[in-house]
Amino acid sequence: MDRPPTAPMGPNTPMDAPAPMDAFASALADPPAAALTQALLAAEAGYPVMPLTRSKLPAIRSPHRGHPEVPTCRGACGRLGHGVHDASTDPLAVRRMFAAAPWATGYGIACGRPPHHLIGIDLDTKNGADGLTALRFLAEQHGFPLPPTVTVLTPSGGRHLWFTGPPSPPVPNSVGRLAPGIDVRGAGGYLVGPGSLTTHGRYVLATGTPPRPAPVPAPLLTLLTAPPPPAHREPLYGVPPQPAAALIRFVRASPRGQRNARLFWAACRAQESGLGQELAARLTDAACHTGLSAEEARATIISATRRR
Repeated sequence: MDRPPTAPMGPNTPMDAPAPMDAFASALADPPAAALTQALLAAEAGYPVMPLTRSKLPAIRSPHRGHPEVPTCRGACGRLGHGVHDASTDPLAVRRMFAAAPWATGYGIACGRPPHHLIGIDLDTKNGADGLTALRFLAEQHGFPLPPTVTVLTPSGGRHLWFTGPPSPPVPNSVGRLAPGIDVRGAGGYLVGPGSLTTHGRYVLATGTPPRPAPVPAPLLTLLTAPPPPAHREPLYGVPPQPAAALIRFVRASPRGQRNARLFWAACRAQESGLGQELAARLTDAACHTGLSAEEARATIISATRRR
């Protein structure tokens, strides 16, 4: 049986701090009570939290609905219902929010807020994307290691990686800007906390996840805070979105257990660039260098060309 979901620890939480003995039973019997328990643990560790519905939206409706404020109110009115701006580490404020939303079965953790200045990397696996492989490619392309860090598994088969960042510059939220399948949660955004129950299932900490988020690698922070590309920019003729040489290096460096996944991902990127046929032989050679047979490599590349 999987271990009960527990909130990651903060800088002052003992490494051997025990989880509540009844956390798993509570999660099964009373999801709102379990959500409050996990939210309080996260708040105690320094993560600002707020209640969420099963659809992962803020559970408290805006007090300004139908009468929008100009400029937008972010909680200055003193009432609840301002989404991520309500998030708090104060246990009394957390209990007040959950009392106002007794239907909440999950909690959100605000990103970009002190003391952790949390950055969330959401790696998706839907619609043909492979966020984890895309992130590994970026790490190799830009020469930085991916340190072990808090990892939350999502019901859809994806994962959230948590990193701590500096107070500035703020990391913006983005969807697919770094690469297909990679979404970023930064200032003004939030992550679904581990232990939350949604319509698609429960968010849980990955087995063996570290107790605290790792600092974001400096090259990755540079990528996260870089200005967005100009709108409607036309790609240069003959220049693929992912450099061909980098794709080949990425496949050649595949460790056992990732060889087919990396080859398939690289072949998909080559196909999207219109260079599928041109790079097929070089990708096959790179895959053979890792120990795959030529037949296996060709089959994987063919499957990438047939992807819709």
